[in-house]
Amino acid sequence: MELHDLEKSKTTDVSAKPMDGYASPSHSSHDAERALPEVGTTVQLKRRLQSRHLQMIAIGGTIGTGLFIGSGGALATAGPAGALIAYAFVGTLVYSVMVALGEMATYIPVSGAFTAYASRFFDPSLGFAMGWIYWFSWAITYALELTASGLIIHYWRPDLDVGIFIGVFWAVITAVNFAPVNWYGEIEFYFALIKVVTVIGFLIFGICIDAGAGQNGYLGFHTWGNPGAFAPYIAENTALAKFVGFWAVLIQAGFSYQGTELVGIAAGETANPRKTVPSAIRKTFYRILFFFVGSIFFIGLLVPYDNEQLLSDKTNATASPFVISAQLAGVKVLPGLINAILLCVVLSAANSNVYSGSRILVGLAQEGSAPKFLTWTTASGVPYVGVAITAAVGLLGFMNESNNGGEVFDWFVNISGVAGFISWTSIGVSHLAFMRALNARGVSRDTLPYKAFWQPYFTWYGVGFNVLIIFTQGFEAFVPWDTRTFFVNYISLILFVVLYVGHKIVFRTKFVKPIEADLDSGRKEIDDMYFEEKEPTTWWGKLGAWLG
Repeated sequence: MELHDLEKSKTTDVSAKPMDGYASPSHSSHDAERALPEVGTTVQLKRRLQSRHLQMIAIGGTIGTGLFIGSGGALATAGPAGALIAYAFVGTLVYSVMVALGEMATYIPVSGAFTAYASRFFDPSLGFAMGWIYWFSWAITYALELTASGLIIHYWRPDLDVGIFIGVFWAVITAVNFAPVNWYGEIEFYFALIKVVTVIGFLIFGICIDAGAGQNGYLGFHTWGNPGAFAPYIAENTALAKFVGFWAVLIQAGFSYQGTELVGIAAGETANPRKTVPSAIRKTFYRILFFFVGSIFFIGLLVPYDNEQLLSDKTNATASPFVISAQLAGVKVLPGLINAILLCVVLSAANSNVYSGSRILVGLAQEGSAPKFLTWTTASGVPYVGVAITAAVGLLGFMNESNNGGEVFDWFVNISGVAGFISWTSIGVSHLAFMRALNARGVSRDTLPYKAFWQPYFTWYGVGFNVLIIFTQGFEAFVPWDTRTFFVNYISLILFVVLYVGHKIVFRTKFVKPIEADLDSGRKEIDDMYFEEKEPTTWWGKLGAWLG
């Protein structure tokens, strides 16, 4: 007998209990955790993530090495103005995805949300291809983040082998993900709090240094004049070369923003999703503006785009524009501190990799796109098979020990990066199909728990530019033509097409008709349900809740 069947056998009169972890007003939150879900919705996952967890996951899942290190490459490629415009523009694309996802995730808050929505509203083959490439990207990223953790520690101990830390951190993070989901929520909450405080501190630091607190006196916008506001890329210093630099940073900015969609995955394990998910969605846009655009703005003011350190291929603090700006200002105590923060950033990302990857596997299994044993959970609601399989892929981090490991990892990085854009596009397509299904059923969008604005135009805006970026992100392979570069840049798109077409041929799936779309499975009447929110008791917990 399967584990989840054993769980059901221990519970009497399941039909009499609220489903999917929701308690009636007369039940306690403990009763809500014990309530069994409806088959085909959220398996045995428990709704233990509180509002403050989701708020921090929303922004903490996005702030990572892309901002702390990758932003330096963006500045070198496009210049301060080019990078600033690129990050702001991609921020609007991210927000279009978030509001679209928020509308679906609050109406039907199920586990593995992305694949479920694509399969239900548009095409089962899209859910299959999207889910598997998204899972693979997170699993591979786990291996990459573990490798990065070892390289970061090399900053302090270059005499130690990277493999030691890959193994240690793999064991710790994997063990954490076998614990109840509220453990993940708490750990990610404090990791995200470190990131948020660091960025706020840098913004204050940037204001002070630019105003004249550093050794170089008042700076103002001097870097915009010398060496310039826009940097030429590939070609000579022409308007076209500057536009190419801006376009190249659009792609890089997208990689930095990936992870924001974790709110949709966490919706299936969130208490009161119709209250907490919209709150997280609404605040995402302002956080994107404040944290990302603000950081890029001050980096561009403090560091000229032709600084040689920006072009370094190192992954520790020496390549971070945050550190470079401090060094240029004459502040010498930050590199070690920033490196320690980078370690927290990487471990936070690795923690999210295993969590999101395992929940995507649950969603795939629920939709019939993966073996059913992936839905097996522990008594505390952890999908232990999904966690084990996702964590096992992280062992590929030991490939860094081989001579050819670096080349293989370049392919993995590309698969991971472009898969994010594919997922964003699929979310947008699913939302368009969702709105058509509501219209076919005669359901007004005004009745939804969360109503996305500017629809359907805002979603079309996001889908259109995401598709354009997917097809143009490897433009360097065409000038001049380079076969190897072409396959490295487009391997993820090729893999996605193979998965989609292969599933379509084997299972002969058809596009979902709007009137036949499943708008009911997993949808709960929860507007008047009661959940007990546990307020943080420590001062740092209260600070994090306030920031969230």
